[in-house]
Amino acid sequence: MIHPTQVHQTLRRHQLADGLPVVFDLERSEGAWLFDSRTGQKYLDLFTCFASWPVGYNHPRMAEREFLSELTRAAACNPSNSDLYTVEMARFVEAFATRVTPAGFPYNFWVSGGALAVENGIKVAFDWKAQKLGRMSFDDDCDDLGILHFRQAFHGRSGYTLSLTNTDPLKTGLFPKFRWPRIDPPSIEFDAYGQIANDVAALEARSLSQARAVFADKRWKIAAILIEPMQGEGGDNHFRPEFLAGLRELADQEQALLILDEVQTGFFGAGTAWMWQQKGVPPDVVCFGKKSQICGVYSSRRVEEVKQHAFARAGRINSTWGGSLCDMVRSRQLIDIILGERLHERVAAAGERLLAGLRRMAQSGRSLSNVRGVASLIAFTLATPADRDQTLARLQEQRVLALKSGERAIRFRLPFVLSDADIDWALERVESSLPK
Repeated sequence: MIHPTQVHQTLRRHQLADGLPVVFDLERSEGAWLFDSRTGQKYLDLFTCFASWPVGYNHPRMAEREFLSELTRAAACNPSNSDLYTVEMARFVEAFATRVTPAGFPYNFWVSGGALAVENGIKVAFDWKAQKLGRMSFDDDCDDLGILHFRQAFHGRSGYTLSLTNTDPLKTGLFPKFRWPRIDPPSIEFDAYGQIANDVAALEARSLSQARAVFADKRWKIAAILIEPMQGEGGDNHFRPEFLAGLRELADQEQALLILDEVQTGFFGAGTAWMWQQKGVPPDVVCFGKKSQICGVYSSRRVEEVKQHAFARAGRINSTWGGSLCDMVRSRQLIDIILGERLHERVAAAGERLLAGLRRMAQSGRSLSNVRGVASLIAFTLATPADRDQTLARLQEQRVLALKSGERAIRFRLPFVLSDADIDWALERVESSLPK
């Protein structure tokens, strides 16, 4: 056995281990609280494994005998789901398709990893656009196909996604990339009362003008417009429905797909199954991961504009395991828990309570601004990067785990089981951690 005090030292002998200083206790962590077996302290987890764990630790239903038996069967084999089908897989697919995926999106693809979800969404678009252009032979040159995307975007670190992510040069520099067109995001700035404080309509007009210029240029044949409905790592940047509607119109006019990257925001993180549903602007393809445990894409029927689209041709997009059967079993259990206990509604109320408390601090002249968010996705901005880093460090000292966002922001990713007492405890520590 390795003692908790030796965990970091052991890891450092074999790998880079620059993560959190805690040692996560899988048994003694409970609800919104992560137990550090190294020190015996509890931390309020507003980090939630990079927004990937929704229902808190050791939820009672995660210990149900039938679920654990099914999970064990899946873990003991790990079948290649792309070709070997099981009752367990069918139960998951049925649950995801009928209880999570909106009507009008009949096509699904499963994979492990959010970046690979985005990667395959892009491949769906390239395949579709190439055929739209009359390129039907697999020998046809398609190197002029491109993806229109945004500054401050994070879409992953795999092959295609390296050409799209641009939040931190450390994550993309010195790797060869496609120079696909990149335009400005028209981010909303909020005042201390939660009202729009900037001329966002002018920013939207500029972004749409930049996008139209890209399509008019013709150096790239744009297969898709790709955007996060809220940019997470890039700064928790929010967009108006009017802007997404403008992108939708442009994609239709220019024969491009509209792809939404909901890896960070999806699977009830915004209080609804998908953040785009609150915007009222349907996309063509949605990429998902994190909270859903299993990653992938779902697509509308627009891909049917070409006969041999990627979901219809065997092996066109694929992976050995087609996602993980363990993840599928776990995802189905989370669907039952979240919808059965209406946890998405609970976290929506929790987010409102946290937002209200943070806005009261902003209204009283404390050194935070641009308080923003919805449901589990909450953030605020500090005056300087140094202020942000110091505040984040003080929060950790006071046993609150959170994340950086953009250059100056702190983001919270709330567990869906957060209580009012948890929120009030967090607000006290935020206030005492802010710069004087």
